[in-house]
Amino acid sequence: MPSSVLEAIKMGLWDFEPKEASEETFDATLAMPGTKNKIDVLAQRVREGLPLWHSQDLRDYDDERLVQLGEDSETSGRLE
Repeated sequence: MPSSVLEAIKMGLWDFEPKEASEETFDATLAMPGTKNKIDVLAQRVREGLPLWHSQDLRDYDDERLVQLGEDSETSGRLE
């Protein structure tokens, strides 16, 4: 059984679904969609066999967390 989507693809298992993971087991990110930072976070999640999306991931510049933390916080990548 593969442990990540990448392993499943290499094995030709096109209908593979990663194990469900509680959001407490991985960090949300402040990286903006489409940025290199966000892509890096998503790639790391794939490598670790985690879900791509976290409900607390930053979705747009109107997010209150950016206002509270300052505009440069989006590059930090992860919420603490």
